[in-house]
Amino acid sequence: MNEITVSELAAVTAPTIIDVREPDEFAGGHVPGAVNVPLGQLQGSELPEGPVYVICELGGRSARATQYLTGQGVDATNVEGGTAAWREAGLATTTE
Repeated sequence: MNEITVSELAAVTAPTIIDVREPDEFAGGHVPGAVNVPLGQLQGSELPEGPVYVICELGGRSARATQYLTGQGVDATNVEGGTAAWREAGLATTTE
């Protein structure tokens, strides 16, 4: 499975980021530009074109989502440490 650190992700120009946390978690703060598709709703949703970066709070749910997307032929990469690592690195989050 492909993985990327939050600092590497922050350096990517205009990344496509899928946040697989629940809507209330997402609303509490997320990586700017991320789109919320909860893990339980990923299967059956329209699959994005790659490359996509998949994030959750700590990395577990996004790892499962990345495996699923990769199995569906999507160029998906898991974000190590998730949104928690993003915040710990001092990177900005948004509630918009």
